[in-house]
Amino acid sequence: MAKKKGGREFVWLQCTECGDLNYRTQMNLKGGLPEKMKEGLKKYSPRLRTHTIHKIKRK
Repeated sequence: MAKKKGGREFVWLQCTECGDLNYRTQMNLKGGLPEKMKEGLKKYSPRLRTHTIHKIKRK
């Protein structure tokens, strides 16, 4: 039997410099957000062609 994805939720990662929503990912938000994720993740921004900080945005 397959497991249910109970506490997982889709979130968008938004670039802090240009404001684009570049990435969509699943995160386990059941116990709250880890401190590392609140600060943001360093991801590639295709518009700026460089690595920038991306913060979590829930739709």
